[in-house]
Amino acid sequence: MTFSQELRVAADDIYQGIFEHPFVVGIGEGNLHKEAIIHYVKADFEYLNAFMNIYGIAIAKSNTREDMTYFYEKIGFILNSEIHPHHNLCQVAGVGYDELQGYPLPPTANHYVAHMKSVAQQGSIGELIAALLPCPWTYLEIGHYLKEKYQPTEEHPFYEWITFYAKEDTASVTTELCERLDKWAEQVGEEEKQKAKLAFIKSCQLEYLFWEMAYQVEEWPFSLAGKGK
Repeated sequence: MTFSQELRVAADDIYQGIFEHPFVVGIGEGNLHKEAIIHYVKADFEYLNAFMNIYGIAIAKSNTREDMTYFYEKIGFILNSEIHPHHNLCQVAGVGYDELQGYPLPPTANHYVAHMKSVAQQGSIGELIAALLPCPWTYLEIGHYLKEKYQPTEEHPFYEWITFYAKEDTASVTTELCERLDKWAEQVGEEEKQKAKLAFIKSCQLEYLFWEMAYQVEEWPFSLAGKGK
């Protein structure tokens, strides 16, 4: 069993919880309420900006041009490809994508971003990859799970969202990150691997909480100065 496979086994209960979360179920059933969709897109837009920042830190930690090129290309994937599922959500909610950009991160999303940035800045490249990996990996499995369970047709309101995360291009991100993490794990000791495992599990937990944050339309208890206030 590879290191990434060990991590997936360790986090299986979290993955199952994500599949059964009301937000994810709402996507599958096509009946997610508008407020949750809007809240999700607002937070995820800023979260993905942070994700690109962390790819930038990965470039800084890279020792070869091949590694630098790889992480640079992943930034391009977010900028040019991962906007498509956001557009699908906005169409269903009846709002323009531009209208949902520039909002402060809700508490849980802010916590998630802070966790990833802390690991990226202070940890090894393996810890950085482990902290990033649950995002593409859980979405990949969500896509396959929803596609298999609900077998959506093109008339399904979230057809584009589901099929985007179930397709091969999305799978390649997870596969490549797993391969890089496994290669790193073969060269380090048990203590380093345990740090990476902790980063991975925390990110999995926060993936679950991100869905909960969106579904509950979580806000700060008192207003923050920002757009729309």
